Amino acid sequence: MPSRIATGWIALGAMLLGAGGASSQDYPTKPVRLVTAEPGGGNDFAARLIVQGLGGRLGQPMIVDNRGGAGGLIAASIVAKAHPDGYTLLLYANNVWIIPLLQRNAPYDAVRDFAPITWAAKSPNAVVVHPSLPVKSVTDLIALAKARPGELNYGSGGTGSSTHLAVELLKSMAGVNIVRVIFRGNGPALNALFAGEVQLMIVPVGSLAAHLKSTRLRALAVTSAQPSPLVPGLPTMAASGLPGYESMQIYGVFAPARTPAPIVKQLNDAIARTLGRSDVKEKFLASGVETVGSTPLELADTMKSEIARIGKVIKDAGIRNE
Repeated sequence: MPSRIATGWIALGAMLLGAGGASSQDYPTKPVRLVTAEPGGGNDFAARLIVQGLGGRLGQPMIVDNRGGAGGLIAASIVAKAHPDGYTLLLYANNVWIIPLLQRNAPYDAVRDFAPITWAAKSPNAVVVHPSLPVKSVTDLIALAKARPGELNYGSGGTGSSTHLAVELLKSMAGVNIVRVIFRGNGPALNALFAGEVQLMIVPVGSLAAHLKSTRLRALAVTSAQPSPLVPGLPTMAASGLPGYESMQIYGVFAPARTPAPIVKQLNDAIARTLGRSDVKEKFLASGVETVGSTPLELADTMKSEIARIGKVIKDAGIRNE
């Protein structure tokens, strides 16, 4: 027969479990905050489309909280340190897990400090060159870079940006030496490409929508593993000279680590259903982004594989952002 003390502990445990279950079942009882980058960029656009599409699906409003700066460090740090109750979430692209790879003393660990909710969307890059460069395929580009080591250059935004790491991945896989020219963002770098000040770039397709059919640049390939509906007819890097190459913007939704599983599941269901709506898909596609809507495990696995793959590129190239 159990002692009174043991019985008391059993009763207390049941109460605590019951309280936790009730808390998850009642969620949400107040507005949910979705932290993202500064207004106007791809992260902000994705966050606002999701919030608008959710409507009353959660039974409470979801509010976009723009916290730009430091390439995602500020927004990610806020959510990593937030109480794990499902009321503070993060929507951000690859920067979330790239920052700790670039900084020795990053204030969070991308795997340890977040609970993945869903891979929300993706946007491939495109390899583009100035028309004066005598190449018409990725095979041509690699051959030219090997014949003229250190003579070709590429434009990129800040350290760790997609326009930077995508070319460094190309250099690593192809074994070529192409010199980086740094600009204050993708816009100035793209303008330099138009002017012939740099010879090539790897740019998010959303930034190229108005330029792909112009004579100011030549598109060689898309960087997704499969052909993209965003750039019909453009071959993949893997199929046109560099097997196994893949590079894209991955937009994920995250909660703080230790957020209760029922809350994560509820958020995943609501956001995935929203991303599956045809009107939401069309709005994303119009901006150069494809919706995904994955399970939490699929986002976690993707993030870990990307950390290993891109982390090796960063380490081998000695890239740091102190």
